[in-house]
Formats: sequence, C-alpha cells, structure tokens
Amino acid sequence: MGKIRFFKAGDIQERIRHFVEVLEMNHVDLERIVCIRSVGSSSRYTQARCYGLGRIWQKALDLPTYYIIEIISEKYDQLGPEDKDRILIHELMHVPHAFSGGFRHHTPYVNNRTVNGVYEEYLRRMKIRSGK
Repeated sequence: MGKIRFFKAGDIQERIRHFVEVLEMNHVDLERIVCIRSVGSSSRYTQARCYGLGRIWQKALDLPTYYIIEIISEKYDQLGPEDKDRILIHELMHVPHAFSGGFRHHTPYVNNRTVNGVYEEYLRRMKIRSGK
C-alpha cells in the first residue's frame, strides 16, 4: 500500500465559497475552512470527509476553530458535477451554526433527505440568479 498524500485543493475551496455564498451559510467562516485533496487513500466508500479542530486542540495551541474538508481524489474526482456538488454540500452541513469545532451528525441533521433539500434550495437560488 502506498503512502497517502495531501494537497491544497483550490478548486474545491472556490466551490465551497460558492455554496456558502449562494446558500447564505453565514455561520461558515471561509477564512477558516481549508480544502484538501488526498491521493492514495485505501478508503473503500468514503468520497469526502470533514474534520474540525476540537476545543481542546484550540485551547492547547491557542488557535481559533478550523475545519478541513478532505476530498478523496480516487472516489470524488470521477463523479459527475451534480454528485460532486451534493458531496460538498453534505460536508458543509456537518459544520454547526456555532462554528465551534464540533460536528452536526448524520442523524438527524446530515442525511440524504436533508442534503437533497439543501441541494434543491441551491438549484432554486441559482435559477433565480440566472433570471430563468
């Protein structure tokens, strides 16, 4: 098995910025979201992950809250645009309104039903923006 490598993902960072803006996710501090693309993961099913810098790490290192959105290249990059968008929305939905380093869990907050609802709202807002 090869070694996993991590790279800053500017394309994902811009897409996250887009979603935060369009969906008015005002609780998300874009200056403290870091997007990473990993290569070499042995993960079977995971396409992306969200990590928070927990409170104990914040306190110990005297840092503010940060979140990392990791895209697993082998899984994510081969997907179509709609699936990629849903995955990024899914990961953003894990970030709580308090932006505290914690997570919103799959049940009941982040699941197919809630992600689909937010994605539909995104499409609605994009339609309004385009004037169609």
